[in-house]
Amino acid sequence: MSDAGSAVPIPLAPPVAERRPVTTTHHGRERTDEYDWLRAKDDPAVLAHLEAENEWTRTRTAHLSDLRATIFAEIKARTRETDLSVPTRVRGYWYYGRSFEGRQYGASCRVPVAGPEDWTPPQPAEDADPDQPALPGEQVLLDLNELAEGHDFFSLGGSAVSPDDAMLAYATDVVGDERYTVRFLDLGSGDLLEDRLEGVLGGVTWGGTPDHCYYSTVDDAWRPDKVWRHRLGTPQSDDELVFHETDARYTVGVGRTRSQRYVVVAAGSRTTTEYHLLDARDASAAPTCFATRRDGVEYSLDHILVAGEDRFLVLHNAAGPEFELGLTGSVPSTVEDWAPLLAHDSAVRLEDVDAFAGHVVVSQRSEGRTRLRVLGLGSDPDSPVVEDRLLDLGGELATVGAGSSPSFDQPVFRVGMTSMSQPSSVYDVDLVSLEARLLKQAPVLGGYDADDYQEHRLWATAPDGTQVPMSLVVRRDARGADGTGTVPVVLYGYGSYEASMDPYFSVPRLSLLDRGAAFVIAHVRGGGEMGRHWYDDGKLEHKQHTFDDFIACARHLVDTGWTTADRIVAQGGSAGGLLMGAVANQAPDAFGGILAEVPFVDTLTTMLDATLPLTVGEYDEWGNPDGDPAAYDRIAGYAPYDNLADLPYPPILAITSLNDTRVLYVEPAKWVARLRAVAPGADVLLRTEMAAGHGGVSGRYRAWEEVAFSLAWVMDRLGIAGVRPASAPAGALDAAAAGSTAGSVTT
Repeated sequence: MSDAGSAVPIPLAPPVAERRPVTTTHHGRERTDEYDWLRAKDDPAVLAHLEAENEWTRTRTAHLSDLRATIFAEIKARTRETDLSVPTRVRGYWYYGRSFEGRQYGASCRVPVAGPEDWTPPQPAEDADPDQPALPGEQVLLDLNELAEGHDFFSLGGSAVSPDDAMLAYATDVVGDERYTVRFLDLGSGDLLEDRLEGVLGGVTWGGTPDHCYYSTVDDAWRPDKVWRHRLGTPQSDDELVFHETDARYTVGVGRTRSQRYVVVAAGSRTTTEYHLLDARDASAAPTCFATRRDGVEYSLDHILVAGEDRFLVLHNAAGPEFELGLTGSVPSTVEDWAPLLAHDSAVRLEDVDAFAGHVVVSQRSEGRTRLRVLGLGSDPDSPVVEDRLLDLGGELATVGAGSSPSFDQPVFRVGMTSMSQPSSVYDVDLVSLEARLLKQAPVLGGYDADDYQEHRLWATAPDGTQVPMSLVVRRDARGADGTGTVPVVLYGYGSYEASMDPYFSVPRLSLLDRGAAFVIAHVRGGGEMGRHWYDDGKLEHKQHTFDDFIACARHLVDTGWTTADRIVAQGGSAGGLLMGAVANQAPDAFGGILAEVPFVDTLTTMLDATLPLTVGEYDEWGNPDGDPAAYDRIAGYAPYDNLADLPYPPILAITSLNDTRVLYVEPAKWVARLRAVAPGADVLLRTEMAAGHGGVSGRYRAWEEVAFSLAWVMDRLGIAGVRPASAPAGALDAAAAGSTAGSVTT
């Protein structure tokens, strides 16, 4: 979307979508949909309608153009545009990414390690010339700006270096539909091989030798269902099918154990998993099933060596919902073979395992807090744990997680830590001593001081008495001298798929906080913040809890004096967009505005159509309304599109992307069309990115513009659009006033 250079007449009223009623019947229930014709993506009438909606949104937000420029300038001024990620060692090289001032995309680079014992990442000079190597011996592997040239959208998927470090496989998407093309680059000559893999999901996994790799593709419903083996120098048509998952509830993926010993094919539904192993060194190996799927049993695995003997760590829920860590030497095996290393504990959710030569790092959470646990291994192959320690890093509201540590025999492991006031920090932690060494904290320019902000953990009471946690960040001076004044609030929520929305830092968010607003994450049921039970209590027949929790959080902020209802903007995307649509119907008085990003608002239509991407695999999350009348009634009872009525809705901004394959653009397009029809007084806007996918536009400056657009609308709703920020980066406001934006990008 662009505000400038349009010859289209300024619209005086919002678009009115034509009504073309279609009635369907399921389980004896009739349902009429007047706007399903909008799903015809290539129909000129549909595209014209979306463009008309964009024009209306441009008109209604034209008064915010200066504010958008200001927010963009603030983000830019706080960001070190020429920067280097912390290098990660893989075999004989340090790999890192570089960003450059004025360029949308970065570059992938590497330098040789100094020697076998070199585990200290090299550090560039802070004033390194962006047009010169950042480190001695730098080799630029990929310049993403060159790859993106000529494309409105560009995304780099997976990239992986071959086991001999001589070849780079990389995947690109220039549409936004998350279907990638893989190319192979000879890192010695700089030449591309003729090999070309189309329709790949994400990227490739190398075998244990540099002559073959593995990748997955999708079926007609865009479900990842096949794993293939490719031999370099041969056409894709000759690739060997290694695994085919025929059950439409399951998706497949492929990876490799950190020990490099096995290629792993994973097949999983929402409630059941199954793994298959291939010898990574054998380019003709057939997969061996590790443990046959058993309904309701989820497991993941990693390979370790104890006293030279093969053992497998199995993280599974066969012993309880919060998972247990087991050990086995049997392949194939069953759950009965998995001897407990960390027994199930109802108060501790075990989430992930990283295996190293002499240690195991376990990612876990309890009471809403993320923790890392380090197990020391001894010489007994069947009872190897000789030490069990918790890594003490970060405070109560900090989020701590294992980072990239690709080498099996490395003496340190990478850890990331952040909070809502602390920028992301990267540490290397010694596996023996647990001594943490800070490698880098993400720079925030413009005089940022974390002490200017305070974080709070709040608890709301849901209608059934459940205590729902919230994480809040606000400037210390925002509530006045006595600290009791009200502030405008952005209340963010998700609440699906056991995805945990843990506290995190955001540079763009500072533009909101410095104008006196608070940002709050509602950790509602359906997410995983409080463990597996938290997820189970917010899906299927318990889905209403997600909506109840979010509304309770909004009411709590008002009842405890933080804000007033008209000064709360609710925000959520994807499944969080379903949350936005549901609470808009159920409690429109609780919010002063709603920002719904790529929102899953036509839930019933999508779940009734098994040909759509993701639908069948989502039955365990939402239910199967086509085969189960109870599931139909349940989803129909909360689906935002089906429950629109002539209600006093707060202003709503819906943002979507034409090429989104996860939540199709038609869902918010229909939702907005019907909302205007049934609630004529509603103030609702639709913005469709015409060259983007589920994650929005590509390129960092375009992404900042997208954020600035949303934030300006939010600030307008909160009544702080005209507020001068308490702490603006030097020069940001002047740059905005001068209309300065990098790369001549438009809003």
